[in-house]
Amino acid sequence: MHKLSLKDRVLVATGAAPDPATTPTGVPEQLADIKGDEQVNPPMNATVMEWLDRYGDEFDDALPSHISRGEFFAAVRPLLPTLARCKPASVLDALLACAQFGLIPDGRHAAIVREGTLARFIPMAQGYVDLMCRGEVQSVVVQAVRERDYFHWEPTAPLGEDLVHRPAAGQGSERGDVTRVYAFVWFRNGNRSAAVVLDREDAEEIRDEHSEAYRQAEAENRKDSFWHRFFLQMWMKSAVRRLPKYVRMTREVHALMKADDAGAAGHMQSGHAPDPETAQLLAEAEAAHRAAEGSQDRPAPAVKKRLPVKRSQPRRKAPRRARRSGRKHTV
Repeated sequence: MHKLSLKDRVLVATGAAPDPATTPTGVPEQLADIKGDEQVNPPMNATVMEWLDRYGDEFDDALPSHISRGEFFAAVRPLLPTLARCKPASVLDALLACAQFGLIPDGRHAAIVREGTLARFIPMAQGYVDLMCRGEVQSVVVQAVRERDYFHWEPTAPLGEDLVHRPAAGQGSERGDVTRVYAFVWFRNGNRSAAVVLDREDAEEIRDEHSEAYRQAEAENRKDSFWHRFFLQMWMKSAVRRLPKYVRMTREVHALMKADDAGAAGHMQSGHAPDPETAQLLAEAEAAHRAAEGSQDRPAPAVKKRLPVKRSQPRRKAPRRARRSGRKHTV
């Protein structure tokens, strides 16, 4: 089995170097007979999974300890027919990026989609929520407001009085079309953040400005981009992505935003994930910074209690080479 180094894998994923285990066309030998038909049968799915297994060590190192490679690949298998026309290197890059952030591509936490010939990792609103709740955030509220709902938002009012939402009777479309989406967080100390509210015009502006896939689909008179097919989900995710304006986020959340933006621009995504080997140093630096700020208006013991070093990221396994050599790995 051919083993690529991390550097080689990055070069392959970005197209700067050919995969040495592929045919001259860039398709792995096992996949050379794929014609690009999305109606891929189960035997072909198995062939693709065998190809992904070649990179099992990389997935083991990328995934957090609470997610096994088998669990991750179980969610990947049903996606393979939709990715049949994608360049293999882009499939590998998208899946590794998803694994590095500890998200399952189940359509709720994250999605792996085809855009042209490229596979793309798209973190969903719940994926952002999961990463946010690994830090100071206790929970995240994300809701859609419909036409018949009662909704009042006064940004300058005290927190708790600034936003009132009472859904109308009925389910979904019975309450009318979605008019706004809002999001806010509850902190572990019981406080609440300011709310982010986006109307449809805001969402369309974000889509038009940041989604290359949407612009290309529109130019080619297609309606198959993720924004076309899942507008409300992307609208809700956009509201969550605005929360860092009011909430201090972990470095992992900021890294996820960079990977998300890279995918929207058609660039490599896996290189934006935080390096597990330096996660502890980043967490310590962030905790020290917060403690220094907090010491100005609250006792130091309270800061230490609220800011444990290991909250920024779940424990990950040591890189395979470290495990083999018997060295300890701290995150």
